Amino acid sequence: MPPHLLTTLPAFLAYFAVALLLLALFLLVYVNVTPYHELALIRAGNSAAAISLSGALIGFAMPVANVIAHSDTLVDLAAWGVIAGVIQILAYLAARFALPQLNQDIPAGKVAPATFLAVVSLSVGLLNAACMTY
Repeated sequence: MPPHLLTTLPAFLAYFAVALLLLALFLLVYVNVTPYHELALIRAGNSAAAISLSGALIGFAMPVANVIAHSDTLVDLAAWGVIAGVIQILAYLAARFALPQLNQDIPAGKVAPATFLAVVSLSVGLLNAACMTY
């Protein structure tokens, strides 16, 4: 194994651990903001819940990945990760405002509103990631 890999491995592990922690915290907050239980719905085979939650997770992961690539410290990563999470929650609330029946549609398995929510989450995540390039 090349020596530079051994010297950079601790930084990799630290950034990866913080990113996983941020992802887990975002997931915990997101599933508690939504009035339906995505994980139970997904376990029951609800594609709408899987689509919408997947979009939110990827929409959050994109800016976090960008921050990892451009940040100097783990504190930067954590701070921008929190901002990315807040932005994703706001994207969900905006989609819920645009589609008032969303809270009933996802548990009912309606794929069209779930796809819309996923695309909103992905679009906001992409813009969020681009804005976090500094």
